[in-house]
Amino acid sequence: MIDKNKLIDRFLTYVKIDTQSDPLSNETPSTAKQWDLARLLARQLKEMGLDDVSIDNNGYIMASLPANVSEKVPVIGFIAHYDTTPDFTGTGVNPQRIDNYDGQDITLNQEKNIVLRSTEFDELLDYKGQTLITTDGNTLLGADDKAGITEIMEAFSYLIAHPEIKHGTLKIGFTPDEEIGRGAHKFDVEKFGADWAYTMDGSQLGELEYENFNAAGAKITIKGKSVHPGYAKGKMRNSIYIAQDFINSLPRMETPEHTSDREGFFHLNGIRGDVEETHLDYIIRDHDTKHFNARKAFIFKLAEEINAQYEEEIITIQIKDQYKNMREKIEPMMHIVDLAEKAMRATGIKPIIKPIRGGTDGSQLSFMGLPCPNIFAGGHNFHGRFEYVPAESMVKATEVIVKIAELAIDI
Repeated sequence: MIDKNKLIDRFLTYVKIDTQSDPLSNETPSTAKQWDLARLLARQLKEMGLDDVSIDNNGYIMASLPANVSEKVPVIGFIAHYDTTPDFTGTGVNPQRIDNYDGQDITLNQEKNIVLRSTEFDELLDYKGQTLITTDGNTLLGADDKAGITEIMEAFSYLIAHPEIKHGTLKIGFTPDEEIGRGAHKFDVEKFGADWAYTMDGSQLGELEYENFNAAGAKITIKGKSVHPGYAKGKMRNSIYIAQDFINSLPRMETPEHTSDREGFFHLNGIRGDVEETHLDYIIRDHDTKHFNARKAFIFKLAEEINAQYEEEIITIQIKDQYKNMREKIEPMMHIVDLAEKAMRATGIKPIIKPIRGGTDGSQLSFMGLPCPNIFAGGHNFHGRFEYVPAESMVKATEVIVKIAELAIDI
């Protein structure tokens, strides 16, 4: 039986350590403060008695739990990331514990009138009677992905304390900088030595995912011509207006706020400029490879059309692929998804198998030779002040890890 209070104590220790990553940094980890948690985790893994505990110069942590069976059993890994998103502050996290949640709105910060309302986040009502961990309204919580780290640590601790549970060799991998798309960039798959792995990085109870977006980032530069506005007639070319035309020429309903499930989108997530020059930052997402490529081609075609109107190259585009849909690497090994599904059902969880509307370390790792589906970690409303996690969901995720290890000996 997983000890809920022990799990909560571990989780609270981790989330109070600021590990926000930085996309503008060229270091790995991208922020020095990530080392604070990385070193703590490495020390705890050694204290637990795991084998081959290592932390390399880039902050990647690995450890092994040896098999306690003599027969040949697949080597399975469990992976989570310890950085938090740069989208919202992770400094001074002050988590709140709410036992026996009553289904009412939760005041996160009375002074600032910040309230977690069930009318806005109706999934809250699914957790009546449970223990919720929330923010104090000033920061994110960091359940993405410190919940996953907590669950892996508690599962391995449980397996060590219960040698009667038979399992093969199990691996742990903790990574930096997942939130800025670099979590797998320097992950040593060969050193890790697993046949496959699972990222514990999903959201609500029961999530099981083996497909994700194809992803690219687009940087659009628009050149204008600045002239004194009093004498600008026929001379000025305002790059901001041209940027507006470009933005309005993309399909308005194919944006994140208007799409769901497997629907792709164009997302404008940055704009800066003046008359002389404007820069647009887009992310492009689609689960279908053909549609994904068509979206990139559409961007280039639109730039060509506007350039033709001005009879010169005033728009330039740079598009960089970020990650691919891991489905093509997972489908030939569907038994690893089936194993996770079986483990969930064995622990009383109804699996929710659906595509990830985002990315995960597992998508890159799958193309690096380590097939890696994604399992729920339990949190909700990631990357903001309304983030929370039910402790019971973390307990269940921990049980799923243990059960996967147990069931794998029959594969």
